Amino acid sequence: MILPVTALFAAIMALIQFPMTMVVGIRRAQTGIHFMTGDDVVLMRRMRAHGNFTETVPIILLAMAAAESVGASSTLLYACGIALLLGRLVHFVNLCRDGAPQIRALGMILTLTAMVILPGFTLLRLAGWV
Repeated sequence: MILPVTALFAAIMALIQFPMTMVVGIRRAQTGIHFMTGDDVVLMRRMRAHGNFTETVPIILLAMAAAESVGASSTLLYACGIALLLGRLVHFVNLCRDGAPQIRALGMILTLTAMVILPGFTLLRLAGWV
């Protein structure tokens, strides 16, 4: 079964993870801290932003694949994919820059929206309610 929308967002997210990984590595090279954070606040922020991306994106992509496999509309899939993409980017940039908590919260809200809607749709579809 081909899941084109999920494949698109998986590819985009994988490409986004590359520079996120690099900013952590660059900071490690700048500071000489090769393990943990060495109490470097910038490194800690970058690591958490990268880690949060790594913790949330895979499960949401799995939920997207499940929703797409049971017949979710492309509109729903793209809306959730865009919410995930924007949410993760906003969250990453804001956390790295020590920005406003409201902006970081917006990133989390967008991410959590996709995290709830996609599996919710799948469960409702499997139950025969949609």
